[in-house]
Amino acid sequence: MTDIVDRELTEPTAQPADVTVRVTSRDKAPEPDLTDAPITGDRYWSPEFARAEADRLWPRVWQVAGRVDQIPEPGDYVTYEIGRDSMIAVRGDDQRVRVFFNVCQHRGNRLVTAESGSLASGEFQCAYHGWRFATDGTLNWVYDEDDFPQGSPCGKRNLAEVPSDTWGGFIWFNMDPDAAPLRKWLDPVAEHLDPYRMEDMKRTHWVTVEGDFNWKCVQDNFNESYHLPYVHPQTLPVMDEHHSGCQFDLYPSGHARMLMPGGGPGPRYAGSSDRTLKSLGPDLEFWEVDPEPHREDPSGLRVALQEAKRRLGAEKGYDFSNYSDEQLTDNYHYTVFPNISFSMKPDGCIWLRSSPHPTDPQRCVFDMWYLTLFPEGSKEYWSNSMREWVSVDHQVEHRAGIAGEVSCGPGIDQDVAIWSTQQQGLRSRGFRGEYMPWQERRIKWFHDTIDRHIAMGPVDV
Repeated sequence: MTDIVDRELTEPTAQPADVTVRVTSRDKAPEPDLTDAPITGDRYWSPEFARAEADRLWPRVWQVAGRVDQIPEPGDYVTYEIGRDSMIAVRGDDQRVRVFFNVCQHRGNRLVTAESGSLASGEFQCAYHGWRFATDGTLNWVYDEDDFPQGSPCGKRNLAEVPSDTWGGFIWFNMDPDAAPLRKWLDPVAEHLDPYRMEDMKRTHWVTVEGDFNWKCVQDNFNESYHLPYVHPQTLPVMDEHHSGCQFDLYPSGHARMLMPGGGPGPRYAGSSDRTLKSLGPDLEFWEVDPEPHREDPSGLRVALQEAKRRLGAEKGYDFSNYSDEQLTDNYHYTVFPNISFSMKPDGCIWLRSSPHPTDPQRCVFDMWYLTLFPEGSKEYWSNSMREWVSVDHQVEHRAGIAGEVSCGPGIDQDVAIWSTQQQGLRSRGFRGEYMPWQERRIKWFHDTIDRHIAMGPVDV
């Protein structure tokens, strides 16, 4: 399949007809073979299954430690905890970003406890016995170096480094020393999303909650849109959520995609057009679209917004030349195996991640970030997804707490509320296993991919 395609822009664009651009392919991926293995409730609460994931899944997948712009200077670091492991991503004196296990090689003390920081001395120093490690992981000083009968540990007991790379402004790592390159792992997602320039986006929202649900409840949820009419009824006036209007793609890498028309309701929408005009109000105002001609038929707003964005994009500081008309309004939603979701817009992206709890499979840590691509020269911008103005100069505050007590935003809060009650039902003796429609097959593909990883056996880290 060709991931990026050449396409001539045609009306209603304001570009010359002979301008060729490269846009994300909408080609339908071939349907893979799905197994008939049931998705049983014990996958969400069994300690044995959680141990299999810890030993065979998490050590061999690419994960995100943080954003590259969190560590702009040598000695800047950020930490990320996944299960029982803590990782450090640090920018070295040579400007290279590396990722290490956050553990001193003397007697196992956590090397740093802060979420992020900067090394004032240019070295990591263990708080227990003072061992010092350079930003490239080299152990270069120990107390009483002459007292080691096996010889000095300096240069030998260095920090345990793992494969790492950057893409999309994210710092990625993989605990498997034999991991395939990141771009290969992300195929075809990386090529699909390169035009969105996530590396130029600024994180304007950052919320972390600990919830009483398994991490797979989260990823299952973002692998289907069947729940939208009931969990997110506010979305119906502004998108065509019905499976007949959407495209679902399942990729050999285990990743998946959904293309859902946006910028107006679908043909089955039976609600008031006033709801559509109110929901889209800030976007219509920003893009100077007069809603009145579409009051009787709000479905026409989708094309009207596409035309306006194409016509006014450059004037408002945006370069939409690498986007198709559909990308200017529609929902391009990607799930990256095993635990990340991207919901893309030309002016931003909502980024979602679930991480397993270190000891309790019936709990997890859920992260919600919103990344905003500010118009050139703009200091403030309306974040339609978060329903508030955001500032390019405001340093994002990390809000963390218990699910239900800390808000992840108006839409995601609705999802979080469901996961707790689902986890309770999954533990019930009365649950007989899933019974899903075809449109939810991304969930089946997700669980089949988990099983394939578990079948590979433990990873020798």
